[in-house]
This record gives sequence, structure tokens and C-alpha cells, in this order.
Amino acid sequence: MAEERTFDEHDAESLAFNVQVGERLRSIRRQKKMSLQDVELQSHEEFKASVVGAYERGERAISLPRLRRLATFYAVAIEQLLPRDDSTGDASAVVVSEKIVIDLQKLAMLKGQEFDMLSRFLSLIQVQRGDFNGKVLTVRNDDIRAIAAMINAPTDDVGKRLESLGILFKPSQSN
Repeated sequence: MAEERTFDEHDAESLAFNVQVGERLRSIRRQKKMSLQDVELQSHEEFKASVVGAYERGERAISLPRLRRLATFYAVAIEQLLPRDDSTGDASAVVVSEKIVIDLQKLAMLKGQEFDMLSRFLSLIQVQRGDFNGKVLTVRNDDIRAIAAMINAPTDDVGKRLESLGILFKPSQSN
């Protein structure tokens, strides 16, 4: 006979999970550049700063309906608020010799089918990476091939083409 396991919200596994969920909540909130007080104010006090802080520290478990409302508030998919399974790392990833960083805000201002497709593709990458900064996105070699097809450019010229379109992010140099 199989042993029946009882649920105890205070067992070590549940507490560790609460901490992991809290880390994800904090990560998303910080990517949104919000303080705990901002969350409270912008949610019209639906999410109190002290309660969200307790969730983030893993001191308090969050219910699924509340987690769904918090995902809606942060404008992310609910699964983005759950801990990641780190066992899916890609050992075959190739290092990009020159970083290509796309300015998502400038891309959003461009009109046309190729830009809409590129925008949707980059949104998918953001979801996969859990990166909700919303301003810039660094693309990887595997992404460059798809982007090249979307903007009708050879893979070697993707950076130049993005620059000519005005959507290649260039950090300002301050000396």
C-alpha cells in the first residue's frame, strides 16, 4: 500500500516553496520598478504593502485567486509568478560575440507587419525569460536567425539592419 501524504502548510517543503514564490514576486515587482508602497497605491489598496512584503519574504502563503489578481495587476502571466524549474538550462547555447540589444519602446512606435511580428516574437522571448523590464531586450544567437527572417536581412547584418531601423539600443556614454 502506498503511504498517503497529508498536507501541512508549515512543513519544510511548503515553507521553501513560499520563499521561492516570494522571490519571484519581488523580482517581477522590481522589474516593474515599483516599491511596495507603489503596489498598494496603484492597486487602490487591494494589495497592502505589508502583506505583499510578507508574501515576498515567504512569511505568508498566497492563495491562487489572489496570485491570479496579482499577476493581472503586474500584467504578467500567472506562471511567471511561480518558481522556475532550473533543470531546463540549455548547455548548447552559443555566446553572442557582439550583444544585440533592441529598444522595445522605439520598436513599439513602428508600424507595419514586420514590426508587429518582431514585437510579438520579442514578447514571447520576454515571457520565456521572465523578463518584464519592457524597455530593452538582449537577443541571443538562436533568436538572431528568426529576427533575420522577419526583417529580411542576412544573419550577419541583423545588427546593422536594426540600427538602420532605429531600434538598436545604444547605451549613452558618459565620460
